[in-house]
Amino acid sequence: MKLKKWFKLYRLQWITGAVITLLFILFHLLALSPASPYGQVIKRFEGLAYDVRLKESLVWQQRSFLPIIIVDIDEKSLIEVGRFPWSRHVMGQLQSQLAKAGVAVVAYDVLFSEPELNPAMQVVSHLGDRKANIVNTLEALAPDIDADIAFSKTLNATDTVLGMLFEHQEDILVGDLPEPIFASEIQPTELPIPDFAGHVANVKVLQLNSPGTGFINSAPDGDGFVRYSMLMIKHNEEAYPALALEAARLYTLADEVKIVAKPFGDGHSVQGIKLGTTLIPTDDYGRVAIPFRGPAFSFPYVSAIDVLKGEIDAKLFDQAIVFVGTSAVGHADLRTTPVGVQYPGVEVHANVLEGLVFPELLPSRPDWIDGAVVLLLLLIGIVTSIVLPILGVFGMTLVALFITGAFIFFSFYAWIVWRLDFPQVAVLGLTVTQTTVLGSLGFVKEHKERVQIKSIFDQYVPPAHIASMLEQPDQASMEGEKRVMTVLFADIREFTSISESLDAGRLKAYLNQYFSPITRIIFEYQGTIDKYVGDMVMAFWNAPLLVDDHPELAVKCAMQMQVQVDALQAQMKEQNFPPFAIGIGLNTGDMNVGDMGSEYRRAYTVLGDAVNLGSRLEGLTKFYGVGILISEMTFEHCPNIIFRPIDKVKVKGKNEAVTIYEPIAFKSEVSNEQLEELEAHNIAWQLYLSQCWQEALPAFTKLIELQPQRKVYRLLCERVREMQLHPPGENWDGSYTHKSK
Repeated sequence: MKLKKWFKLYRLQWITGAVITLLFILFHLLALSPASPYGQVIKRFEGLAYDVRLKESLVWQQRSFLPIIIVDIDEKSLIEVGRFPWSRHVMGQLQSQLAKAGVAVVAYDVLFSEPELNPAMQVVSHLGDRKANIVNTLEALAPDIDADIAFSKTLNATDTVLGMLFEHQEDILVGDLPEPIFASEIQPTELPIPDFAGHVANVKVLQLNSPGTGFINSAPDGDGFVRYSMLMIKHNEEAYPALALEAARLYTLADEVKIVAKPFGDGHSVQGIKLGTTLIPTDDYGRVAIPFRGPAFSFPYVSAIDVLKGEIDAKLFDQAIVFVGTSAVGHADLRTTPVGVQYPGVEVHANVLEGLVFPELLPSRPDWIDGAVVLLLLLIGIVTSIVLPILGVFGMTLVALFITGAFIFFSFYAWIVWRLDFPQVAVLGLTVTQTTVLGSLGFVKEHKERVQIKSIFDQYVPPAHIASMLEQPDQASMEGEKRVMTVLFADIREFTSISESLDAGRLKAYLNQYFSPITRIIFEYQGTIDKYVGDMVMAFWNAPLLVDDHPELAVKCAMQMQVQVDALQAQMKEQNFPPFAIGIGLNTGDMNVGDMGSEYRRAYTVLGDAVNLGSRLEGLTKFYGVGILISEMTFEHCPNIIFRPIDKVKVKGKNEAVTIYEPIAFKSEVSNEQLEELEAHNIAWQLYLSQCWQEALPAFTKLIELQPQRKVYRLLCERVREMQLHPPGENWDGSYTHKSK
């Protein structure tokens, strides 16, 4: 009976959920076809998900690192040698230096498609038939000074791979192609590998003397991001290898590179590349996902000019694989990748090579994954269709977050541990769609609560707080309550004279340029704006939502506010605004917080003695010549910040003495000079509290000599002299009573 009742109550949601599930399964199957328009859209989203997963998992990946070095034809090299392309004589010198350093393989992400002009033959072309003996001499000399021949003689000094480029235009046929290296039981023409009609290869003399040649084409996705690398290209019914694959062949001393095919429909597709005895899995088109080591410049880079001069670490280059390329912006060899834009193309080849030598680094998507996704969609669809309608809005959110989190965790785990590229869009899309559609009725009630909360808080509560309150509206109480909180007061010094020097329009612009960044900083540190009164800003922490470590957050906020004020000075000067400084006071303690006021006007604010003390401390900053003052209650909750004790005071209206402090720096950033000054100050301060006036006076005097700009040292010196003349007595608690606010 209960099931029948539930079906009657939730049948519309259950049927809707089932339909959504079937649609997602259908879309996933359609996306497997490259010709499907749905496939292109889903592929774009899959690319974005792939990028996020790749970047976020870089810190977790365990990998062995090949000794790969990138010799960079960088701006420094271009300045010293000249613009690129360089003479083949220079390239020969570079090759010789690399061979001398003991590198295992050199791969050039550079084209040598045009012969370099021979100076001897240039002279001959101008002489014609005149002076035949000179012509004969120059023609005999030409081979000895030919740059291409000189470079070609260095190519066999170590295993070398030259680059080549394939073009779609069939009328582009430049240079000599190498002999094909692939073995395959299936002809390349029968495989769905990328087909190119034209080529730009190397001059004949270089090609004949090069141990290897590979193409340098990139294969960006539809959104322009380079995520995959082609390992082979089809041209004139032959297959040619990528630069990284050819370098891997030479490095691993592989006797054979074989294309492994598999049946696909009426034909065949690529299963992988067999490099020697190692099978490297690829997708159906002979591509591999690029196993990025990290962002740009994750591999060691050495300037080409340093190699030419021999100013290199021989140990670094010994038995290393060297890619010669350029990161210079003007050479347009920069790619957009998941790990960063403006990514050097030569480093893409380095990543691919590392994956080919260590295939366990290569992300893969086996054939069975698509079937697993269908089963997972079916399972999630059934669970969400049945369970979500029964739950409330909060329960729906929890279930959706659990499913999403579990799948993301599994996806990351499979990626990091097994290098499985598990499709994410269909599963995450189904979960989000089910939750959105099936939870739409429950959101009507929540919407009313959201409108109410937002109307109250959105002008003085950080956006992060608003988001939390909207998710948990029951925690956003407007009732008055007592709570341990931290309050902050910030005031512009000498504001009266500043305001008198500006008209109303310029004063408004002046304050807006100050309030906007200050408010942003308060929000960033999870504070709540209480009010603006003229030039004064009041903020508090730990309401309306609880905030962990709110005293330390408030102090960090105050320190960042002072940094922002310093940064604003140049901007104010440009607009002929007067310079300014601010004083900030903070206190932590019991405060009354809530929606207070009358039937005509109400405000969410804080009240209490602890609030008043924060205001008094702000007023004392000018007296002591400091930017920030905090109470001892706030000090006790800030273990990660270094403070200087300033004084022990009784403010007006209070009989209880409070020690006040000035924040200096974070413990992780404090300098030795600051620590030395603080140690000297603490010694002088303890002498003062112990009424050791004879010792305290020279201690503070020395501090004045070290830091004459610190007003507090002069104040304490004057006070010590006064205490020497009029001792406070044995019952003195070390405090100083301020008569004004």
